[in-house]
Amino acid sequence: MSLVSFVKIQKDLEYPMKQAISESLRLIDYSFDKTVRKVVIKPNLCYYWDCSTGQTTDPRFVAELIDLIRERIAADVEISIVESDASAMRCKYAFRMLGFERLAREKNVRLVNLSEEESDNVSVACNGQTYNLMVPQIISNSDLRINISKIKYTVDPIKLTCALKNIYGCNPYPKKYKYHSDLGNIIVALNKAMKFNLCLIDGNIVSGIQPRKLGLVMASQDPVAIDAAAARIAWLNPSKIRYFQVAEKEGVGQRVFIPKGSSLDYFRALYPKKTFRRKMMGRAYKLVLSVGLGRRLGLE
Repeated sequence: MSLVSFVKIQKDLEYPMKQAISESLRLIDYSFDKTVRKVVIKPNLCYYWDCSTGQTTDPRFVAELIDLIRERIAADVEISIVESDASAMRCKYAFRMLGFERLAREKNVRLVNLSEEESDNVSVACNGQTYNLMVPQIISNSDLRINISKIKYTVDPIKLTCALKNIYGCNPYPKKYKYHSDLGNIIVALNKAMKFNLCLIDGNIVSGIQPRKLGLVMASQDPVAIDAAAARIAWLNPSKIRYFQVAEKEGVGQRVFIPKGSSLDYFRALYPKKTFRRKMMGRAYKLVLSVGLGRRLGLE
């Protein structure tokens, strides 16, 4: 079974995120290899939402991780923050709007749009099918690949997006909607094609009907295990998330995990329940309908 850590961010510390990340790595017995020279960091920049919404990775989290990497490996290690264009998002705008251009200047790291990089075509077998995918060379040539994801609900059958789904953003093909009809298998195939060494979850703020302060950092070397743990925090049953099962069958990781650190139940109690979220979304939808009807009738 894989180790998954749960660490509460302590506000009273000088560098709370950095020390929470450090503790999360210690709990899973992870140490940085001193021979590493090229590092790739994949945050979750799924759209132009600010990190305060809980939808995207906080640039401060990435900054603290960069400092930790340079302390533990070497000051001159080459670090690249990567993302790709999507159907409704362009990296050059997301990097600027979400604070990553400023981060890159301050920390002397590269921002890389994977959709503009050289890629290799690979064939990946997954769940009885073969997929032809593109793997960016900057990812395949890196010594250390770090996946920093968020915990978010999504529509069926995926249900949850976290570490496994974050690698979907490493697919350099920008018109990603073409994969939506077979999304679960594509997510697993991409994780087979691009294996990341370390998974971290920036759970300081999580999304819901309203953003919620969770103050959580998670770590694991197993993307399936950390996603299974994240699902439980989000009031979901990982056994009912189909692509988790496929990922385990395909050797990407294991759903069963050993928790380390703070109690999973502590963070679960803070996370917005899915039933509450549906109820509130239903009320919001009714309000939108009523306002729209009022406008049509000339009542406003």
